Amino acid sequence: MSAYSPLLQPGTPVPTYSLGLSLGAARLTLADQQGANIYDAQAMVHAAVTLAIALRDLVASLDAEGSE
Repeated sequence: MSAYSPLLQPGTPVPTYSLGLSLGAARLTLADQQGANIYDAQAMVHAAVTLAIALRDLVASLDAEGSE
């Protein structure tokens, strides 16, 4: 047993959005997080989590688009 809980269990289905929506959300997330304070641990965790979510959504959208 580990001492942490992962953000997402492997194999968990990820909702799929349109590529345009996911790309727009990823761009907004990047813009929002670029000013995060690198010396603030909580800000860095928040940035990492929000960027991971945006990236996961973008990859799921790209995968869905490629399978059409």
